[in-house]
Amino acid sequence: MGDLKSSGNSRRSSGGISAAVPCFIACSAVLAAAVCYFYKTGAILYSGDAEAHLNIARRIIDSRTPGWGQIGTVWLPLPHLLMIPLVRNDWMWQTGLAGAITSAVSMALAATFFFAGLRRLFASNLAASVGTAVFLLNPNTLYLGSIPMTEPVWFASLFALFYFTVRFSQNRELGAAMGAGLAACAGTLTRYEAWFLLPFAAAYIWIRGADRRWPATIVFLVIAGLGPVLWLLHNWWYFDDPLYFYRGPASPGAIQRGLPYPGLGDWRVAAQYFFAAGRLLAGWPALLIAVIGSTVAFARRIWWPAVLFLLPVIFYVWSIHSSGGTPIHVPDLEPHAWYNIRYAMAFLPLVGLGCAAIAQSGKSFALAAIVVALAPFALHWNEHAITWQEAEINSRGRREWTRQAVDFLRTAAGPNETFFTSFNDLTAIYRTLRIPLRLTLTGDIDPQFTIACSRPDLLLWEDWAVVMGGDTVQGVIDKARLRGPRYELSDRITVKGQPVIEIYHRVYENPFR
Repeated sequence: MGDLKSSGNSRRSSGGISAAVPCFIACSAVLAAAVCYFYKTGAILYSGDAEAHLNIARRIIDSRTPGWGQIGTVWLPLPHLLMIPLVRNDWMWQTGLAGAITSAVSMALAATFFFAGLRRLFASNLAASVGTAVFLLNPNTLYLGSIPMTEPVWFASLFALFYFTVRFSQNRELGAAMGAGLAACAGTLTRYEAWFLLPFAAAYIWIRGADRRWPATIVFLVIAGLGPVLWLLHNWWYFDDPLYFYRGPASPGAIQRGLPYPGLGDWRVAAQYFFAAGRLLAGWPALLIAVIGSTVAFARRIWWPAVLFLLPVIFYVWSIHSSGGTPIHVPDLEPHAWYNIRYAMAFLPLVGLGCAAIAQSGKSFALAAIVVALAPFALHWNEHAITWQEAEINSRGRREWTRQAVDFLRTAAGPNETFFTSFNDLTAIYRTLRIPLRLTLTGDIDPQFTIACSRPDLLLWEDWAVVMGGDTVQGVIDKARLRGPRYELSDRITVKGQPVIEIYHRVYENPFR
């Protein structure tokens, strides 16, 4: 990488904090406004994944068996752990604000690291400001930065890795290598694409390390490698398989098994669908800027940031093609559905980098980059807030049956009554009613759940059973009709296109009759 001359290092270093603090404050204000907007419109928990992330964080501290074991598998733990201080509050859990605020702070940190990295790279506040603004003001960034999702923490770790690797390339400080390792470790505990980045980041530190390449690379790998090692150990300890997250029954591959989707085994179609999602999420003008700006960066021998931000795009195309568990559906391609479009957020760092590279040429170029990249969103906000549209459309049925179940149980269930249920979308019912999760018996509470399922006549004591048609709890309630306990159907909820929800109330027999 052809870095900027070392003579500019002192100016960039001395002004780094003074420039980054106002950036963080400004980004926090923007995201606070976004959180307020989506909270008022009720959209914070439209996404089923957002609901699940919030409730996983809650069950770590509110469960019959609270603790580390409630982190589960498949989804990496860091975003859930970061929510714990706020999700302890019942109101913040009920409203979803515990996750929204955590995401907003994480996305503000992400934007600040992006600004700091661009500023070091181009030695220009203007270029850094333009690149950061284009990333942050994309409506999909604002939405995902306002709900309990993993993207904000992921971008914070990615941009921190960007900042520290650029810093290391300029001064070869072991502290920068350590910072890069910590950023990478946080990423590996947030999203699996961070695992994919590790060897490339290590290779870059080795290449740029000069006389410090050995200690810097070792420091980076030891710190960054802690994330994958800890997760493999977690899966081995709790599930007897270090790769349980990859091949267990809840893994994406297992869920999608037997359900082929466009792009599986076809590189051309995989790329077509991912780029179609990118076009919807970022817009063609922004993608064009990403190409032009990256070309400009390469021409100036600034190749590492472009490679770093291109790697997640490559990862997703490869994952669609090869893993069998990463489908993306877009509304203008078969099967004309909305699913996982947010993965195309991987394009936005490239867009921001491209805008910064163009903006370095002068104020007129900076203005042109911002207008071209953001004008489509200003003119047609709803059309380009594609992640919000996906969440809103896919949650309509779920929100309706949740509302009906809440309305029934609000008057029918008494205080401190217990529930036999599944820990899935049904958990939204208890969150809305502010019923502590320790009053629910779900599959993540072992061995109590398992033995209750095997001998409900002896070991099932819950006051209510809330079932989703065809789930494990439904089968146990059917089994209980033979030898007890007796559960009587109290309400059945049917919503078009959704599984039937049934609510049963336990009937206690009079032993003296």
